[in-house]
Amino acid sequence: MSAPRRYEQIADLLAQRMAQGIYPVGDRLPSIRALCREQGISITTAQAAYARLEESGLAEARPRSGYYVLPQRRLEQLPRVSRPAQRPLEVSQWDQVLTIVEPVPGFQPLHRLGSGTPALDAATLRPLIQLLSDRYHATDARHLGYDSLAGDPALRLQVARLATASGCLLHPDDVLVTTGCQEALAIALGVLTSPGDVVAVDSPGFYGAMQILAAHGLKALEIPTDPRLGMSLEALELALEQWPVRAILVTPTCNNPLGYTMPDDRKRDLVALASRHDVAIIEDDIYGDLAFDSPRPPALKAFDKEERVLLCSSFSKTLAPGLRVGWIAPGRYRDQALHEKYVSTGASASPPQRAVAAFIDKGRYQRHLREICRRYRRQRDIMIEWVARHFPAATRISHPQGGFQLWLEMPEGFDSLQLNERLASERLQVAPGPMFSASGKYRHCLRLSYAASPTAELEAAVRRIGEIAGDLLDGEG
Repeated sequence: MSAPRRYEQIADLLAQRMAQGIYPVGDRLPSIRALCREQGISITTAQAAYARLEESGLAEARPRSGYYVLPQRRLEQLPRVSRPAQRPLEVSQWDQVLTIVEPVPGFQPLHRLGSGTPALDAATLRPLIQLLSDRYHATDARHLGYDSLAGDPALRLQVARLATASGCLLHPDDVLVTTGCQEALAIALGVLTSPGDVVAVDSPGFYGAMQILAAHGLKALEIPTDPRLGMSLEALELALEQWPVRAILVTPTCNNPLGYTMPDDRKRDLVALASRHDVAIIEDDIYGDLAFDSPRPPALKAFDKEERVLLCSSFSKTLAPGLRVGWIAPGRYRDQALHEKYVSTGASASPPQRAVAAFIDKGRYQRHLREICRRYRRQRDIMIEWVARHFPAATRISHPQGGFQLWLEMPEGFDSLQLNERLASERLQVAPGPMFSASGKYRHCLRLSYAASPTAELEAAVRRIGEIAGDLLDGEG
């Protein structure tokens, strides 16, 4: 056997340092030039060493930032492709959802790891807080009146400008401001469907969207979903041929809960498939701006030439949910969407809209995104490492490409509802898998948030959740 080449020796040295904890998960590795100086090697050799670490899944390159340590786990540990019941189903699980969004009085978890709340302690949010304060303390009474039904013109202009990053060419008049993304999704479904209709959804999918289906008397047709590629287009096409699907509801970018971003060619194919079957698409893009890689991935709407994609989003995950500022670009359905907006909430609150518009206009939003995405990426890697260390060995872990949610798949027979019951006495909480299915599937799965800053106390909480999960698997529950 020939002796290892120099770049292989350097790669092995760096891998050894990672294993020893000298370079912990999520940390930045030495720059190319720093490695060259330390080891007395050429830039080409250093680049080859890092390329070898990338191929081994030990490190990843981040544009204009450098190389970072990844959790040491194998690709086969990703969750399996989902296999939901491929027939229209009525949505249930409201009681489980209620325990997450509205905890029992008197029960205040120390760590709500099942929550969908972003990090609210980021220093980059302080200018927004000041802008909100200024508007609420203003003596100008116009802040107290009704705003335009379509939303504040300044905010709609900023949303249209931001949309160019996702490949969408929108005019401010194409945008309707809503009270959060939840209302945007409800408006889209109200425009497209009637009680009893069938809506195709990715599975597992966002439980809030599932509950809108239930409230509208709609049936969910869950489509198998790959943790890397997203909704199975082959299964979707079969469903469109077999069932009278009225709309496709999908989260293709930084998906919740699986974390994947559908590749561009599959996004294009999904829009083309919807066109062939003359079906509208409701695109939930609420996590899209939290993509870790640059440039931001294009939205489905970017491939839409027929205005059949209703693009829904908000600032609830990128900034703060308490703003209740969302929006919808409903394409050809604008007039119907405006009527739905009127009969649901009417005009949205003025001060938050104007504060967000000013925050974006001053360049604060993009600055915040850069900082918070760097933070979430690092915290993703740390949380993955903690789960790999403290959870049962058979646990499968997603690898989100954006956002702040992790999806865990335990062995069949595990009960995440029972896990949450056990955790309540220790003031801990996760999001049980059945919430993310119309039929209560994914009982052996759960979602964890990594929005909170990593601390020894938080790791102890993750360790305890893993211990109780192990007890349940061993039959000690």
